[in-house]
Amino acid sequence: MTKRRKHSPQRTCIVCRKTAGKRTLIRLVRSAEQGVVVDPTGKLAGRGAYLCDNPTCWDDAARTGVLEKALRISLTQAEREMLNEHGARLMSRTESEE
Repeated sequence: MTKRRKHSPQRTCIVCRKTAGKRTLIRLVRSAEQGVVVDPTGKLAGRGAYLCDNPTCWDDAARTGVLEKALRISLTQAEREMLNEHGARLMSRTESEE
């Protein structure tokens, strides 16, 4: 009897279309109470979209309409700033690793 491989859910970054494991991508969720927020657990209720840890993907998601289309919502200025700040943190983290 052969051993079955455990299923690993795959998700796609909405900007660069890179496919990776669900746990390696960062989930953004649209909720009625909080608007668009980063979901570190991946379990918040609401419509979700995934972004990879590439800072340019976060910049493009805030600048273009790709995230708005995926979440079916119009982003507020505060939500765009949150995306830019998160992307900047990712940029500083990748620069410190080099």
